[in-house]
Amino acid sequence: MPVKKNKKTQKKKKSSKQNNSLGVIVILIVAAFIVTTCARRIAGDKEVVPSAKTSHKKHHRKSAAVRPLLREDFETGSKTSYNAGDAELASGSWKFKDAVTGSLADDHKTGSQCLRIKNSGAATMNFDIVAKGTVTVTLKYALHGNDESGSWELWASTNRGQRYYKTGNTITVDQHQLRSAVFTVAATGSIRFSIRKTDDSNSRLCFDVFTVTAGGKQPSATVTRPDEATRPGDKGSAGDDDNMLLGNPSNATAKVVMANNYMMDKGYYRLSYNRDRGTPNWVCWHVSRMDLGSISRGNDFRPDEDLPADWLQVTKSNYNGSGFDRGHNCPSGDRTHSREANEATFLMTNIIPQAPNHNQHLWANLENYTRSLVNNGNEVYVIMGSYGSGGDGSKGHAGKIGGSVTVPAHIWKVMVVIPDGNNDLQRITRDTRIIAVNTPNDNDVNTKWSAYLTTIDEIEKATGYRLLSNVPEKVRQELVKKIDIGGE
Repeated sequence: MPVKKNKKTQKKKKSSKQNNSLGVIVILIVAAFIVTTCARRIAGDKEVVPSAKTSHKKHHRKSAAVRPLLREDFETGSKTSYNAGDAELASGSWKFKDAVTGSLADDHKTGSQCLRIKNSGAATMNFDIVAKGTVTVTLKYALHGNDESGSWELWASTNRGQRYYKTGNTITVDQHQLRSAVFTVAATGSIRFSIRKTDDSNSRLCFDVFTVTAGGKQPSATVTRPDEATRPGDKGSAGDDDNMLLGNPSNATAKVVMANNYMMDKGYYRLSYNRDRGTPNWVCWHVSRMDLGSISRGNDFRPDEDLPADWLQVTKSNYNGSGFDRGHNCPSGDRTHSREANEATFLMTNIIPQAPNHNQHLWANLENYTRSLVNNGNEVYVIMGSYGSGGDGSKGHAGKIGGSVTVPAHIWKVMVVIPDGNNDLQRITRDTRIIAVNTPNDNDVNTKWSAYLTTIDEIEKATGYRLLSNVPEKVRQELVKKIDIGGE
């Protein structure tokens, strides 16, 4: 007979089972908490505590030295004459003008030599640094010996030295201990630099440890091209002083297919280049008192690297022994407000074979007269060109020189003279003074340019160009028929 369990015993067993289930649940909760906490700690340890390998890498990067793109300490090479010439330094070839490598006791330097510049001299790289983006330039400078004061600037070129622009501010020097200047400059693939003394005084400046490194914070101020830079007295009127304000005589364009009517903007003048002749068809520019200063003649005739790469490059040697001068279109004397402006006129795309007496007397007289007009309160727009083949130089007649450069038969110029002012195009009227000359390219020409006065209309018939095309047509029709009677 089964024994009956009493109610009290049943209740105890039931309570015991419930307690056991509750304990299991508590144990599982505690275990889950421990596992989760440990996992978080492990994950946290991985984020906070770097491994020895990672720590070593960071330390290595921090201590690594930045290798400069260029460092020139002027210790290698020697140039002791202030005459213009090239100096072969450790970094490459530099062009020195009124500059030497200085090793005197009065030359402040970090080693045995430094760069010393006097007057309005310069030291310019003849080579490029490969760089894209911002570069930082540092340079030490001081006064030489007991000299009193001076100033200098750093200029840069991103088109192989064809055009330079000023970087940063002008540095005034009044100390005889070396100090450091720092510049940040934007490069577009290649860049070269020019150190230029700007005060034109008798003081001498010493420079040392010229270094260029990649990177650096670009200055907030935008550096403008030389032809866009604002100069004291610049006019605000759109178009005023533009070198081609009066028009494009031959509708030249900057397309390679237009090889014999190829437009080039050199900043300080514009031109139509003729590849087959190796000379410009015409060049136009503007002259005002702001263009005239005290900068000496650069005399650095050189090829124009802005021409298409597969075109024949005319050099100054094409003219050697030819009996013809390297004749400027836009004259050196019309661009003396800055070294950059003056040096731009010595590009061979601005040069023609010109009979010596024509260049040095007849044409020089006309150029000097132009500047006298400017100094007397006028501004002048000038267009100059040449045409035909064959001229008479100091060694007789020639159709070509240097094997490839055509000698022009005729050289012409048109000058539009207006008083200083604003809104230039609107101020040109039927009463505006026009000076037009057309001359033979001969060595026995008359030295007086007034002997060759003509009309714009006659020049247009000889060349096929249309001059003053931007001048209102009714006014232009009057001007192209005028012969100047103002005299020299």
